[in-house]
Amino acid sequence: MYELKVSSEFAAAHFLRGYQGKCENVHGHNWKVEVRLRCGKLDKLGMVMDFRKIRALVSEVIERFDHKFLNEMKEFEKINPTTENVSRMIYEEVGPQLPPGITVSQVSCWESDRCAASYFEG
Repeated sequence: MYELKVSSEFAAAHFLRGYQGKCENVHGHNWKVEVRLRCGKLDKLGMVMDFRKIRALVSEVIERFDHKFLNEMKEFEKINPTTENVSRMIYEEVGPQLPPGITVSQVSCWESDRCAASYFEG
């Protein structure tokens, strides 16, 4: 099994509804996103997928979060825009756009250098 990792970032603001503490107030993050892909077989060039194509796909998916107030996005009308939920949404959007045989194994998002959440199906 092969695994590739690509990283990207976006900036966005949010607040957590129902939270008691500083995060109940509007605040922003420079989010770092890491997407891991898996594949059991290499193509004729000896690659899972061209890194340029993966980065372009991830950038396209996270572009809709960049410089947004996440609470105002339709996706977060009923759920909090937590790092966990952002990770899951990116995971669910990247997967269907991949070539056959390549899957997303995990998406991790950091809201700071010390705090991250990941989503994967297990």
